[in-house]
Amino acid sequence: MGAQTWDPQQYRQNAGFVAFYGASVLDLLGDVSGQRILDLGCGDGVLTASLVEKGASVLGVDSSPEMIGDAIARGLEASVMDATAVSFDEEFDAVFSNAVLHWIRDHEAVLAGVHQALKPGGRFIGEFGGHGNIAAVRTALLAGIAFQGIDIKDRYYHNFPTDSAFRSRLESNGFTVDSIEIIHRQTPLPEGVRGWYVTFAKAPLAGLSETQVEAAISYAEDLLRPSLCDGSGVWSADYVRLRFVAHRS
Repeated sequence: MGAQTWDPQQYRQNAGFVAFYGASVLDLLGDVSGQRILDLGCGDGVLTASLVEKGASVLGVDSSPEMIGDAIARGLEASVMDATAVSFDEEFDAVFSNAVLHWIRDHEAVLAGVHQALKPGGRFIGEFGGHGNIAAVRTALLAGIAFQGIDIKDRYYHNFPTDSAFRSRLESNGFTVDSIEIIHRQTPLPEGVRGWYVTFAKAPLAGLSETQVEAAISYAEDLLRPSLCDGSGVWSADYVRLRFVAHRS
C-alpha cells in the first residue's frame, strides 16, 4: 500500500472536524504556560498554534512537507520528521498527538522515541483511531474496489488497537497510564463520505484510474447511504477514538 499524502487546503475543507474534536484532547494538557511541548503529527499547525497561544513553547513535527509548510507559514516552529524517528533527549514537558498514531504501523518505535523525548515525569497525551474505527466506511470502499475485479489484499491499512492492547504498549515502553478509554463518536462529514474518501483514502485508491476511483466511491456511497446519511442528506462516519493520558515513569 502506498503512503498517505496530504493536501493542506483539501484537508481543511474536508476534515476541519479533526482539529475541532482535537481541542478537547488539548485541554487534557492543563496549564501549559512556560512548558516545552512536542506536537507529534502537527499537520498544518491549528492545534499547535492553540498551544502557543496558551503560553507554551511548541515544536510541531509531521512527515508531510506540505503540512509543515503551512505550519511554518503560521509562524510556528515546525520540522519535517517521521514519528518513528523522533530522537530528542529529555527535552519536553509533554508530547501531544491527535489523529496520527493510527497511520503508523510501528507503535513501538514511536513510543520509544516519545519516552526518550520526555523529561522524567513528562506527559504523553493523545487521541487516535481505536478498534472498530471507520469499519463501515472502510469496508464499503473495499467492496467498491473489489466489485471491479481489483485485488484488495493489503490495500487498506490502519493501526486501530483496543484500549487494553495500547495500554500494554505504553506500559512496556516505560509509561504509567493515568487514563485510557474508547470513545464512540458518530462524526458529521462536512463534504459527505465522498469528501472523506478524497481526503483520507488516497492510499487504498492508489493506482486506480479516475473511472475506477469514481466507480469505487459511488459504490461505497450507495452501500452506506441507508446507515450513514440522514433524511436531510447529512453524512457521518462511524468513528471510534482511543484517548489516553500517560506519563514517563
